[in-house]
Amino acid sequence: MTRDLPPTSAEERSAHAARERTLGGIYTFAAYLLWGFLPLYFLLLAPTGPWELVAWRIVLSLAFCVLLLAVTRGWAALGRIIRNRRLLGWTAVAAALIYVNWQVFIIATLTGHVIETSLGYFINPIVTVLLGVLLLRERLRPTQWIAIGLSAVAVAVIVVGYGAFPWVALTLAFSFGFYGLVKKRLGPSVDAVSGLTLESAWLLPVAIVQLVVVATTTGLTLGTAGPGHATLLLLAGILTATPLLLFAAGTRRVPLTVVGLLQFIAPVLQFITGAWLLGEPMTFERWIGFGLVWVALIVLSIDSVIFARRARGVSDVATLT
Repeated sequence: MTRDLPPTSAEERSAHAARERTLGGIYTFAAYLLWGFLPLYFLLLAPTGPWELVAWRIVLSLAFCVLLLAVTRGWAALGRIIRNRRLLGWTAVAAALIYVNWQVFIIATLTGHVIETSLGYFINPIVTVLLGVLLLRERLRPTQWIAIGLSAVAVAVIVVGYGAFPWVALTLAFSFGFYGLVKKRLGPSVDAVSGLTLESAWLLPVAIVQLVVVATTTGLTLGTAGPGHATLLLLAGILTATPLLLFAAGTRRVPLTVVGLLQFIAPVLQFITGAWLLGEPMTFERWIGFGLVWVALIVLSIDSVIFARRARGVSDVATLT
């Protein structure tokens, strides 16, 4: 039986790197595609309410991750993380942030605010840049400042023109932005399956409380709306964990510029779902606000691609010299 040996020659290493980038692009694309269609999946789960749905999402994600750990024999890696208090503490922070993100997203989706969820994920890349300045002391290029300024104007237009503060969009953008920072801080020390397992485990008491409250008030819907509904609801764990695991596998293989460009797939699909499939209102002020955000994202994307090319050029020159 032959073993796969690591590539040795320059050509083999180059081919291997190209295959890894392609695979990473496919993984990342698949993750954002699944996230883009999640609103439609959640709407199919009626009459399940948002509090019950998030609770089952946590419980079933934990069950799915435990199964993955058993199959991949990842218990040793999980044990090392649990014994490290610093890493364990950061997984608790990540759990709190992803809980806020999940709960707000599902409440918004089930109450007719899918368009606002898409705005949150359109704004998210700009929030990530802003958090880098405020918390990581990163220096912004002029084009990045322009993107942040346009986004601030967009929010102001929506607040003044639409007459409502876009709390859903900003909560989603900032919760996922902070979640990304925490995951970056954890880095390679916490693999994707172990991280999601611990995050789900931290949230298990919250899920149990929510299920008890729902059971004693409106009643649980699992098993009461037919076998089709029960099957779809039981898939919540897989549909929660799969894009997160694909995302983690993809981002390890492709440059951040590729991830940055692909991340617009999810909010575009959510916007199409809300505006055209569900018929949510898009007022003139909303179009202006979204338009400003889209211009900001174009500026940010172009700047990101140009900066990445320049950095690659400098790296190539340094290698030759």
